[in-house]
Amino acid sequence: METEELSYDLARVLGQGNYGVVYEAIVRNTSTKVAIKKMICKTPEHSELALRELWSLNCIRGQHPNVVFLEECIVQKDGILQKITRDYSAPLYLGLVESSLKGAIAFYPRSYYCVWFVMEFCEGGDMNKYLLSREPNRKTNKSFMLQMSSAVAFLHRNKIIHRDLKPENILVSPSKLDKSEFEPTIKVADFGLSKLCVPTPQNPHEPVNLNQCFISTPCGTQFYMAPEVWEGRYSAKTDIFSLGVIIWAMQERLTFFNHETKKEHLGSYIKNGNHVVPIGKALRENPNLELEIPSKNKHMNVRIKKLIKQMLAVNPQHRPDAAEVEFRLMKMSYRDSR
Repeated sequence: METEELSYDLARVLGQGNYGVVYEAIVRNTSTKVAIKKMICKTPEHSELALRELWSLNCIRGQHPNVVFLEECIVQKDGILQKITRDYSAPLYLGLVESSLKGAIAFYPRSYYCVWFVMEFCEGGDMNKYLLSREPNRKTNKSFMLQMSSAVAFLHRNKIIHRDLKPENILVSPSKLDKSEFEPTIKVADFGLSKLCVPTPQNPHEPVNLNQCFISTPCGTQFYMAPEVWEGRYSAKTDIFSLGVIIWAMQERLTFFNHETKKEHLGSYIKNGNHVVPIGKALRENPNLELEIPSKNKHMNVRIKKLIKQMLAVNPQHRPDAAEVEFRLMKMSYRDSR
């Protein structure tokens, strides 16, 4: 489907990064709020990020309540816009793929490909901002841990490695029901660095073992990266490590100040004098390092303490997989509710 203009009005900028801008927008026909992520593809790397996000979100669209829902995706070039359908037949989409494969660099605005991701709007902002603007709440922490583990287990079942799990990439949608009973719904978002693992051409019918699908390109956010990512050989277990960093930080309300973003961030770390060091980096430099868990809350639940330690194991083979993490957190939640 081809058109010359978006059917949305951009209201305000919600966030801006190296690869794109996210807007709050209004659907003209219904006045419904949506979030729109605009990615300008000037280089092959930009094109690849946009395609990764599209492929991951398209293959799981609307299948899990804790993964952000992609309403539609539109590719734009030289004033023409085309919606990308499930069969990926739009000429502009095929042109975007070709430009990525050929390593084409666009020097003039009219030659840029622009990709618009239209997604559900989450009123609560990101999880980092949501949690740090409120007093610690055990019930909320438990709910968010269960939802995050469910989302990651779902992604891994669908052969998707997120590779950049962090509180800023998890959105919050406040409950429309009685707030005294229902916790907000969280949505894992930002799939620009995700990896969709598919069978090899040599064995097209052989099921993909996500924990044997090794990736060599380091990527992610330093404070949440597993030690093996720094080495350049890692698998889906990197998501487990990132989730462990987040869960530990939530349990003890651990934060660090990022001098680049000028913001306080939820995240666990190693203290070295006056400096904070990412756990993955510290474990890479000293694999025998004993993590002090808990570091503040000496009354941490023994079962959650054990799970966090296993999720942060320096050897990825010693970490539980996503399905086991989800099951163990559900089991803990059930025991606590009895």
